[in-house]
Amino acid sequence: MGFRRGTPGAEPSLGRCGRLEGGAGPALTEAGSSTGSSLRTEVSMLPPRFVFTLTRAILESKRPWIPAADSLLDPGYLFKQQASPRPLFLSCAQCSNHQEPKRKRNLSEKKLKRYFVDHRRVFVTGGSGGNGMSCFHSEPRKEYGGPDGGDGGDGGHVILKVDKHVRSLSSVLSVYRGFDGEPGGSKNCYGRNGDCLYIRVPPGTLVKEENEIVADLSQPGDEYIAALGGAGGKGNRFFLANDNRAPVTCTPGQPGQERVLYLEMKTMAHAGMVGFPNAGKSSLLRAISNAKPAVASYPFTTLNPHVGIVHYEGYQQVAVADIPGIIRGAHQNRGLGFAFLRHIERCRFLLFVVDLSVAEPWTQLEDLKYELEKYEEGLSERPHAIIGNKIDLPQSKVNFPQLQARLEQKVIPLSALTGENLEELLLHLKELYDDYVETERKQGQEPLNW
Repeated sequence: MGFRRGTPGAEPSLGRCGRLEGGAGPALTEAGSSTGSSLRTEVSMLPPRFVFTLTRAILESKRPWIPAADSLLDPGYLFKQQASPRPLFLSCAQCSNHQEPKRKRNLSEKKLKRYFVDHRRVFVTGGSGGNGMSCFHSEPRKEYGGPDGGDGGDGGHVILKVDKHVRSLSSVLSVYRGFDGEPGGSKNCYGRNGDCLYIRVPPGTLVKEENEIVADLSQPGDEYIAALGGAGGKGNRFFLANDNRAPVTCTPGQPGQERVLYLEMKTMAHAGMVGFPNAGKSSLLRAISNAKPAVASYPFTTLNPHVGIVHYEGYQQVAVADIPGIIRGAHQNRGLGFAFLRHIERCRFLLFVVDLSVAEPWTQLEDLKYELEKYEEGLSERPHAIIGNKIDLPQSKVNFPQLQARLEQKVIPLSALTGENLEELLLHLKELYDDYVETERKQGQEPLNW
């Protein structure tokens, strides 16, 4: 390996197979000079790895000159050069830019969200029973051992069980199948029964089948058998009788029970925010809790409910739900009316969020109460608070006195964007929660603890 002659002052470049091409300074431009010939001889005597390291060091430093030949023979000179931040490869095919290994892309905030689920359709199937065995006892000097086929094991049940640590139905799948029983064996061995499959549900879950309530799971530890497992088959030992001493008959296991159930939560959250699209409900939930619902300037940004937790002294927690916006005619199932109103039905008290920046904001409150009352009588009369959002806008400051003059109940003006007057909302929310707890205890019921 040697150096190619070039023009003085030209930048050196690495050619194919690690050769140095281009100008290499005046030390290599003198044709037939003794210095050049001796340099080529001395460089050719060096090991290839030292020469390649030298060329890389020259390219990294971009120096238009070549050190003297005696310095090349000094092994310590190569280590005095500045180390390259990139790894040195031994093949010219690997001299291209070093590429970092591909990494998995981070998921966006929207894909990491876990929506609150308060209703679920579940198809459950019990485990099938194991088949019975047909065989005869075999033993030396015992010619007529008789039948000894065992019965199959029973299939496992599918059971709904209340777990106080579960808050929503988001972890409940749409299809469940129980464990099958094992078949019977010889020597009168019975098959093992299938294990029961437990589905964890939150307290206050209603189980419906064909619009009929079949179970009310309200207390932790309550269980309901959603699907029975099939019975195991009988072995030929079971059919042994005086008139049939050598039966060969055995029966297969029975299939498990199949059902389609609808799970619904009686209580979704303590408070539910009700309002038209773009009223600022998601922004308000972000301001008072750690929930991160999507926020955008177009309507129907929220299509699934989000629940945020507001913390108070004494480890008290109030759950506030961001209900997707409803529209006029929702009680007639326009848009996704029934789906949205069903969420509001499962909240104990309501927060009406009104956009103060629109013209005549009091009409929004009237339309919201009308839709709730048409969907379920008395729904609009639940304990509630009226919130006037976007008070930071100039038009909102003009509309707020007109709204308050038309209503007897106090309106809480605030801005979810700037955080103005959020303290008053939190204090009023705590009063509504305390009234709810007191009412539940007077009725002999345990209030929802989040």
